[in-house]
Amino acid sequence: MSDRQLATRVRQRFAADGADVTPATVVSALRAEPSAALLGDTTVLRLAGRVHDDLVGAGPLSPLLADPEVTDLLVNGGQVWVDRGHGLHREPVSLGGPDQVRRLAQRLAAACGRRLDDGCPYADARLPDGTRLHAVLPPVATTGPYLSLRTFRQRPFTLAELVEHGTVPPAVAPLLEAVVAARLAHLVTGGTGSGKTTLLNTLLGLVPPTERIVLVEDAAELRPAHPHVVGLQARTANVEGAGSVGLSDLVRQALRMRPDRLVVGECRGAEVVDLLGALNTGHDGGAGTLHANTPADVPARLEALGLLGGLPRAALHAQVAAALQVLLHVRRTAAGRLLEAVCLLLPAGPERIVTVVPAWRRDAGPGPAAPALAQVLSQRGVPLPPILADLRARP
Repeated sequence: MSDRQLATRVRQRFAADGADVTPATVVSALRAEPSAALLGDTTVLRLAGRVHDDLVGAGPLSPLLADPEVTDLLVNGGQVWVDRGHGLHREPVSLGGPDQVRRLAQRLAAACGRRLDDGCPYADARLPDGTRLHAVLPPVATTGPYLSLRTFRQRPFTLAELVEHGTVPPAVAPLLEAVVAARLAHLVTGGTGSGKTTLLNTLLGLVPPTERIVLVEDAAELRPAHPHVVGLQARTANVEGAGSVGLSDLVRQALRMRPDRLVVGECRGAEVVDLLGALNTGHDGGAGTLHANTPADVPARLEALGLLGGLPRAALHAQVAAALQVLLHVRRTAAGRLLEAVCLLLPAGPERIVTVVPAWRRDAGPGPAAPALAQVLSQRGVPLPPILADLRARP
């Protein structure tokens, strides 16, 4: 009997018996097969790992998810694509037919407590190891099923590692440290997969250990290297359409938890109004991430989200001007994820409309807002980083 046939027999036994699937029970089941009597320990452990992955894990995708270089794994019907930080490449992995891919998607969704079937043909969930899962079934997925998996790095990058990887230029690293030390509220912006969460994770690790960080997230992704972090995660409605807990509710709860730094993992909707309100109540040093193609797009993006929360344009800009100071924009390129600009959010004109003014740009160095940033840091008693030390602060 071939290894594949043996593994299939063991899987079928577990399916028929309904027994708990653990590494130990899988090994015992393999040993109980007469055809496995002549197999060595190494072969048995290898087959046990395959059977366990097929029953409760990611099946043939498990080795790719275990690869520390893989950041994204995509399944288009029967095709598998991975991104190791330099763009997507197809992998020669066989998942079987559409039915096998469908069962894999449903198993992964069920492990997260999510429903995935004809009545609810899509699911967004987080696997126990932190990997984000999104799955869509036919007929919504025209050539599917489709799976999108974003892996989670267990240990956040340090600022020195981001410098080593080229994400942050060496001269800008002290500037980021100064922004955190001065308790300047900041937004990390960029496109999907540009490294917003990675950079924010790193910056939160620079917060003094005497301060408490309260995280509010749609899906728990932030795990900064900090001794005092508590997190709140949104909850979707159950199958009856009840029980949902949104980010706006969680922001209000977070304010009652004595936060020194309030962080909203990703602003997607009306919760931006609650975040701005919180940062205007003495909770400085807060942070969040926001999708935006360029720094100049951020005010319009904030306006759109503010309207969802019923905040008029003029009031939104007044709140932003008082609550947020710094914008850090990251961009994904063929060379990797890069910090592209450090900007200030400054009100301008008689209507005090917030504009984005660069303080540093990767392609041009210090920008027009560099003196203003130097002045703010000096006012907060933070030594100027070398990149700003030569600039005289001016009103």
